[in-house]
Amino acid sequence: MIRTDLLSHETVKAAIEALQDGDRARWSAQFEHGAQLFDDDSPRSLAKFTAEALGHERFTSIDHVADGGLEVSGAFHSDEWGDFRTYFRFHLSPSGKIHRLDIGQIE
Repeated sequence: MIRTDLLSHETVKAAIEALQDGDRARWSAQFEHGAQLFDDDSPRSLAKFTAEALGHERFTSIDHVADGGLEVSGAFHSDEWGDFRTYFRFHLSPSGKIHRLDIGQIE
């Protein structure tokens, strides 16, 4: 179980908790319609990521939270790709929902 108490932004905390639980509905509820996902700076389908990753990918530790709680990094596990360090950078719209998510591997 990761320490989500380190997550200070409500929307980010809700998204990460949904990711950890593999809850697609709660995860999707945090995003605006038409939200964009970039994986290592390349556009990726958020719907496809949601379908493939939720329940199969998760943080195993949160090591750093920055930018007012909008950037989260730590150890990550993917059933397909194994274990590695990653970051999630959340960009919010004025409504408070996620309109863009940047994810990527930390070298």
